[in-house]
Amino acid sequence: MQFKVIPVVRIFDETKAKAFYLEFLGMSLEWEHRFEPNAPLYMQVSRGDLVLHLSEHSGDCTPGSKIFVNTDELDTLHREVTSRGYRYSRPEITTAPWGDRMFEVVDPFCNRILFNEG
Repeated sequence: MQFKVIPVVRIFDETKAKAFYLEFLGMSLEWEHRFEPNAPLYMQVSRGDLVLHLSEHSGDCTPGSKIFVNTDELDTLHREVTSRGYRYSRPEITTAPWGDRMFEVVDPFCNRILFNEG
């Protein structure tokens, strides 16, 4: 039996969400869905095996959540992300209390993504 978990992350602004997830984190837009033109947006973004659903729907999830992402290429990811010059985030690699190396980013909606390499 296999499972694949896809976190749903609350967003409030399509433009800010795309700037953060697509431009800053380098994720790809897989698809977008709206029930009608003025309805809230629901979309899927991915980067490698990391897949997220981003939702403007108020009942889907809570803003201010945290996602823990294990990676085996923390330095490469950090160099890529910081080289993009996103003005609202300048993450630094630190050593976590559990001894792994990590860095954390916060999206425009107070959701945190912790990238961890152990």
